[in-house]
Amino acid sequence: MPKIKMPRSSPSLDMTPMVDLAFLLVTFFILTSSFRAPEPVQVITPSSTSDKLMPENAVLITISDSGKVFFNINGSDVRIKVLEKMSQKYKIDFTKKEYEEFSGMASIGVGMKNLKKFINTEPAKREKFKSTGIPMDSLNNQLRDWIQAGWIEGMTKYKELKDQAKESGKTVQVEPLRFAIKADGKANYIVVKEVIKTFTDLRIFRFNLLTNFEQSKDE
Repeated sequence: MPKIKMPRSSPSLDMTPMVDLAFLLVTFFILTSSFRAPEPVQVITPSSTSDKLMPENAVLITISDSGKVFFNINGSDVRIKVLEKMSQKYKIDFTKKEYEEFSGMASIGVGMKNLKKFINTEPAKREKFKSTGIPMDSLNNQLRDWIQAGWIEGMTKYKELKDQAKESGKTVQVEPLRFAIKADGKANYIVVKEVIKTFTDLRIFRFNLLTNFEQSKDE
């Protein structure tokens, strides 16, 4: 009795669900991603053999090659609190929209009298904004006030996060506030010295000097 041969059919794979999933993932990442605000100044730091990274929770002072000084601090909520302190000290009122805009910005390098104008400048045009640097002369050391406000609010935030981690009972590593100076390799030493003096006048004696990592010749 002859065997009955079953008809063979080539297997087929429907790629439609996989393509749909890929597009859903792409859409998700596009909608949830937040782009980092561009820095108003680009600096080329000197090289060294230190491989320590920039602290995540830090007050950062940037010095350009022309000697202009910029201020930045991590955390949008902390930035708002810092601006509130500066607003009270210099008697300058900011709107809610200006606070929100400031919270997502990068470094600032303008005096308080020009800060509102800088905040209200379109993000695409901020790179062309004439940044004069934050004043730090003996009669008008606004940099000292920025650092002091950042120190107070940064430490307050650190203590809040530490208390929350303790109450939750979870082992969460909370990094304390650090201070860092990022100076261009061609920056005037006198300006760097004045920034360091501003830190020491506030009795801040520990801070990071940021450099580009370079392999040691002995390695």
